[in-house]
Amino acid sequence: MGCSYNYTAGESVQQTEWYKGRRQSGFWTSGVWKHVALSNSPSFHNRFEYLGDRRHDCSVAIHDLWVNDTGHYHFRFDMETFHRWSQTSVYLTVTELSASVSPAGVRAGDNVTLRCETSCPHEATVWFKDGLPVARAQFQARAEDSGNYACALKGVESFLSDPVALDVQYPPLNVSVETSSSASGVNLTCSSAANPAADSYTWYRGAGSSPGPLLEVGSGPVLSLASGGGAAHAGLYYRCRASNHLGGSYSPGPLLPVTPDSTDNISLCDA
Repeated sequence: MGCSYNYTAGESVQQTEWYKGRRQSGFWTSGVWKHVALSNSPSFHNRFEYLGDRRHDCSVAIHDLWVNDTGHYHFRFDMETFHRWSQTSVYLTVTELSASVSPAGVRAGDNVTLRCETSCPHEATVWFKDGLPVARAQFQARAEDSGNYACALKGVESFLSDPVALDVQYPPLNVSVETSSSASGVNLTCSSAANPAADSYTWYRGAGSSPGPLLEVGSGPVLSLASGGGAAHAGLYYRCRASNHLGGSYSPGPLLPVTPDSTDNISLCDA
């Protein structure tokens, strides 16, 4: 806060001080001061900085503002034989920024609006997602938009609101199948990206070199194929479908054609 003061020529300033408080009416007096010196207040420790001097500059800085810093501020300077107060006070308003997301429940494809509210008059706000700038406050939600959002007034980006979480829900995406060997044969494991996580897995078996009618052959994230009798699996392939309450999708296909090897065991390869 910028500030200047004057006094009679030839006098010298012995001490300066800023106070928080205001003049209040008293019962027997015209008024009393209810104030606290910033340099002696624990709440302003390491946050109050006097930028002025003992001549004519009384500027002051208060760092890392808190809501409780709201109030009236006065300046006082002491001469050799008397002291003077600033004729008026400056009123500082500190308001918290409040970030919100609308709607509360978001699915992929929904229109999302980020709102930043404050009692201070302002022209523009800026947004950050997980610490990185956000281009727009209105957008169509995608899976990758999930995260923590905070807003700030443009020009004072170091003062952020408390973060608000955006949780974008979406059906399973990028469904894939991985294979692994076991003592009894081969395991096929189905996985996907989904929010909430996929809670249903269904396995299907097809025949031939191109997708055709599929037969449901199992459920759960892992399908086990027993070793031995590989000839019975010749020309077959497997696909899985991962689902949650928002929908489901299949692994690519045809996938993992099954062929017998020389020992009549199961052999898998990507199609």
